Amino acid sequence: MKVQGKMWSTLMLLLIFAVVAAGCGGNTETGKESANTGKSEGTQTVSKNKKDVVIAINANFITLDPHNTSDTHSITGARTMVEGLMGFDENMKVVPVLADSYKISDDGLVYTFTLKQNIKFHDGTDFNAEAVKVNLDRIRDEKNNLKMRKSFAKVSKVEAPDAKTVVITLSEPYNAFLNKMAMALIVSPKALKEQGENIGKNPVGTGSFKFKEWVQGDRLVVVKNPDYWQKDLPKVESITFKPVPENGSRIAMLKTGEADFIYPMPTEQVSQVEGDSNIVVDKTDSTIVRYVTLNTMKKPFDDVKVRQAINYAINKEAYIKVVKSGLGVKLNSTMSSKTQYYSQQSGYDYDVKKAKNLLAEAGYPDGFTAEIWGENDSETMKGMQFIQQQLALVGIKLDVKSMEGGTLSEQINSAATPEQAKIQMWYVSWSPSSGDADGATRGLFSSEMFPPAGANTAYYKNPNVDQWIADANKATDPEKAKSIYADIQKTIWADAPWAFMGVDQVISGKRASLNGVKVLPDGSISVRDVEVK
Repeated sequence: MKVQGKMWSTLMLLLIFAVVAAGCGGNTETGKESANTGKSEGTQTVSKNKKDVVIAINANFITLDPHNTSDTHSITGARTMVEGLMGFDENMKVVPVLADSYKISDDGLVYTFTLKQNIKFHDGTDFNAEAVKVNLDRIRDEKNNLKMRKSFAKVSKVEAPDAKTVVITLSEPYNAFLNKMAMALIVSPKALKEQGENIGKNPVGTGSFKFKEWVQGDRLVVVKNPDYWQKDLPKVESITFKPVPENGSRIAMLKTGEADFIYPMPTEQVSQVEGDSNIVVDKTDSTIVRYVTLNTMKKPFDDVKVRQAINYAINKEAYIKVVKSGLGVKLNSTMSSKTQYYSQQSGYDYDVKKAKNLLAEAGYPDGFTAEIWGENDSETMKGMQFIQQQLALVGIKLDVKSMEGGTLSEQINSAATPEQAKIQMWYVSWSPSSGDADGATRGLFSSEMFPPAGANTAYYKNPNVDQWIADANKATDPEKAKSIYADIQKTIWADAPWAFMGVDQVISGKRASLNGVKVLPDGSISVRDVEVK
């Protein structure tokens, strides 16, 4: 009888969200979709000369300052224009970009980079070792309070002995340092000096595309860098990124050709377009985890039994089916199985009775009321509504509050102290853009990473975890690091500062004529090799 009850519950959920999904389609104020044309009003139709590409994404960019980004869309935008000494290939493996070669000392403390030569920034400034030093000094300067600073806290000295050599000395070994260098994109020192804090609105790098304009909420336009150091790139004249939060509008743009590429592809639309010869759907296993952060410093989430109850109360398999249209898997650790040093955990299977018992033991037999925050795109709204319905079954009444990305970021990062933080629950995703276990752990669970310094929006603090994170970073032996990260994941899983939801399968859609645009496992979009047949 218990199994039948669960099946009935799941069927009811599917029916409910079929109605919700239908309600999300059609014309909306957010998408500004025209009933006559099916195209977004005020949007320039993609050029038919095969030289101008339009990419529709589901949310706004927050900033284009590559040293102060934490969301994948902003990282995507910055990477079109700005490059690092190191970068990532399609499998998130670290590879040289502006560095010609590198070597690491036996004790793991000294990194020596030999730079490519005869490269210029978009403003004509020479790319050289001094430019790299200026950027790393900016990142490390505590007064700048940049998001990337914590990743370079172990750097004790940056030297430029000659124009093509950079020597970086660490205070202690840091096994994720090459990955962090791949995130440290190099901006023109002249632009940094002239623009200061405004560099996030007009970045100047060495990349294949140059900044043209950014109209927040409407478009980011980058144009071909004719002097790009890599021969025969880029192959198009411009790329226009359009934030389109509403799923129906995004898919309509792809079908009509108004957009050449969309991400994310609405999961419920995949089966409908897979037979269309003009559209190609790409699926990539990802490092993107979906979760609900629970503010462990606010009642009732300061009680571990409440946090565990929330995990038992949510049917994760139904979540994957209903919200992700089956395109994903249940999250069974603090990170994706595609992330370095992943260790699988068990528990938190769907169990309403256990959830109610835990709530009663914590002193909330009738549940409680709370707010859940999230962005205002269609899929996020659908996810929050699913969580709201699930938790209502155990007496937890959620007020769903959706916000535009910039507004949400300001709400979260404006609190000067944890006590001032208004956040209770946040439905969100995270991917370690640096591709390493440190990127999937420290920024989310270290007590040094409370907002605005980092993304530990659960305000989670465990002295053992803090110490283990430090120990793992010092480990030069991969097996030792793996063992430490296993302990970290096991402990955090039990402490449940999150409701652990799912791991995305990254879905994007493109016109069949488009090549060279790909979503990487971290959720960022690579466009350097873009071309139109």
